Amino acid sequence: MAERSAGITVAAAALGKGELAVLPTDTVYGLAADAFTPDAVAALLAAKGRGRQMPPPVLVGSRRAAFALVEDVSSSASDLIDEFWPGGLTLVFRSSRSLAWDLGDTKGTVAVRMPLHPVALDLLKETGPLAVSSANLSGSPPATTAAEAEKQLGDAVSVYLDGGPCPGDIASTIVDVTGPVPRLLRLGVISTQQLRNVVALIADEEEEGV
Repeated sequence: MAERSAGITVAAAALGKGELAVLPTDTVYGLAADAFTPDAVAALLAAKGRGRQMPPPVLVGSRRAAFALVEDVSSSASDLIDEFWPGGLTLVFRSSRSLAWDLGDTKGTVAVRMPLHPVALDLLKETGPLAVSSANLSGSPPATTAAEAEKQLGDAVSVYLDGGPCPGDIASTIVDVTGPVPRLLRLGVISTQQLRNVVALIADEEEEGV
C-alpha cells in the first residue's frame, strides 16, 4: 500500500509538471496527461503517433468532476452513469464552454469516463481530470501490462504505474449522449444489450480510447 501511495505521488507530480504517465485502468492501460495543459496533451498525441483529429478521452475520479466539464447531462446520460460508473463506459458530452483547455479537434465535445480501478481513482483524486488514451502506439494493440506499455512508449513517458495485468484487452464502450437519443460509437466491454436495458440506443461504431 505504501509503495502504491508513493508511486501515485510521483506520478501526480510528473503530471503536474506537464509530463506523461501510464496508469492501469479496469479496461486497458492508459497514457495520461494533465487535461488542462495543452502542451502535455500535444505530447500525449505525439507519443502515440496521433494527430489532433483524434482527441483523447478524459478520465475523472468522481461524478462531480465529470459534471464540471460538460454543458448538460440528459436523463439518458444520468441513467447510464447510474448503471455503469465507475466502469467501462465512456460518454461523449458537449464540453463546457467556460473551460480553458485544448484536447484537439473536439468539435465542442468531450469523452468522459470514471474508471473502476483503485490506482486510477487514487491518482485522479490527486490530479483532477486527466486526458487519457490507451497506452500504445496508434494502430498497435492496447497494452494490458505496464511492461507492454513501456515497450511501446519508452522514454516518452516519465512514470509507469504498475497495477498488474488489466482484466482484458478490450477498451471501454463509447456512447454519444449529445443528441436526443444516445448513439453507440464503439462497442467495448459493455454490450449493446446491457446499454439497451437502460436506455433507447442508436448503434453505429468505432473509435479508440480507454
